Amino acid sequence: MKPIAYQRAARKALTRMPRTEAQRIMAKIEAYAADPEAQVNNVKALQGRPGLRLRVGDWRVIMLDGDVLDILDVGPRGSIY
Repeated sequence: MKPIAYQRAARKALTRMPRTEAQRIMAKIEAYAADPEAQVNNVKALQGRPGLRLRVGDWRVIMLDGDVLDILDVGPRGSIY
């Protein structure tokens, strides 16, 4: 499992949303860090900038996948891009 680093914007977004949603999103992030192939249907490359997006219901997680899984931001699907 890769180490996960949450940036300030992502931590702030997770603390402001309902706890159950935040736990569900963090569980999906941990599942991706453990086995990226298991989440292949929910992950796409971003267009116009480096990074990936992970789909969790109506929420989107913007991340960079390197030696450390860097979580840049979390938000609703309409306003995160």
